[in-house]
Amino acid sequence: MTASVLILGGTGRIGSSVARYVCQLPDVSVTISGRNAERGQQLCQALGETIQFLRLSLEDVAGLREAIAKTNLVIHCAGPFLYRDASVLKQCIEAGIHYLDVSDSRDFTQLALSLRPQAETAGVTAIINSGIFPGISNSMVRQAAEQLDVPDRIQLSYVVAGSGGAGLTVMRTTFLGLLHPFQAWVAGAWQAVEPYSDRQSVTFPHYGKAPVYWFDVPETLTLAESFPTVQTVATKFGSLPDIYNHLTWLTARGIPPKLLKHPTTIEFLSYVSYGMTQVSDRLTGIGVAIRAEVTGRLDGVERSAVSTLFYDDTAAAAGMGTAAIADSLLQGRLTKPGVWSVEQAVSTSDFEQAMAAHRLHVTVTID
Repeated sequence: MTASVLILGGTGRIGSSVARYVCQLPDVSVTISGRNAERGQQLCQALGETIQFLRLSLEDVAGLREAIAKTNLVIHCAGPFLYRDASVLKQCIEAGIHYLDVSDSRDFTQLALSLRPQAETAGVTAIINSGIFPGISNSMVRQAAEQLDVPDRIQLSYVVAGSGGAGLTVMRTTFLGLLHPFQAWVAGAWQAVEPYSDRQSVTFPHYGKAPVYWFDVPETLTLAESFPTVQTVATKFGSLPDIYNHLTWLTARGIPPKLLKHPTTIEFLSYVSYGMTQVSDRLTGIGVAIRAEVTGRLDGVERSAVSTLFYDDTAAAAGMGTAAIADSLLQGRLTKPGVWSVEQAVSTSDFEQAMAAHRLHVTVTID
């Protein structure tokens, strides 16, 4: 039987990447939704006969409810998620439809996780924070942590070249992440951390040493819950070329908070940054590298397990990661009623098989 998948926000950069890889799954028909009909039709023509476009706004509650009722799986890609509530997830739970999203906001993650009891009762499996980071990054941490007897500290570092192949929504998310300090799990307690602080040089595959900074991502929240013995979860992000890091740092420190919080300022910075990356992408590429380092004890000795990945197209990797989880949900291999982050729901063996199928090369070492 053919399964029906609805991708909300499917005409955006990340949503269209998700659609591209979901369309490659067997026995699947895909509907992408958005407000731009011309863009939607162009994407449908590019991806083939198994996809169709539905003009739909998330504010159209009745239309959204009708569309959800006709599908087997909803994939929510309509960000920025900092501005989203959990209404789509609630509708999926009410309709008994499985759910997947590419959310990247701590506030949204907390809202979604609070619906775990309702999803469990309804028998709905809902996986949040899929994609590349969060998403693949979460599974890399689980993969590394399982090499140790008792994991104690996690450092998850990412570096992205240029735009990463993403669009304005991701740019907006980056600047929105600079608005205020965030809570990080450090030395067994939640502590306030300034975004884009504590510059550190980290060695990545392909790029070598690159600078990273504290950045608020939902992994900070979910990894602390997923691994109870871990006392510190550090999440750090950086860009290439390095000039973008300095400009982002200056934005976080030099623009008055009241002005930075204004939507007009966020839009201006996002468009300017996007324009700059359209030039630099030609020189740096749009790749991503991730390093997940977990320290702890193995056979009574302190050791470090490191999982690393490089891929030359960040947005494509996000699409692959989400499509792999969608495939597991549609095939019934992943059945876990409730609302879960990726590392809480996807086993390491399933993750490794999915990465191999997509030719995403993840390397694990123990020091």
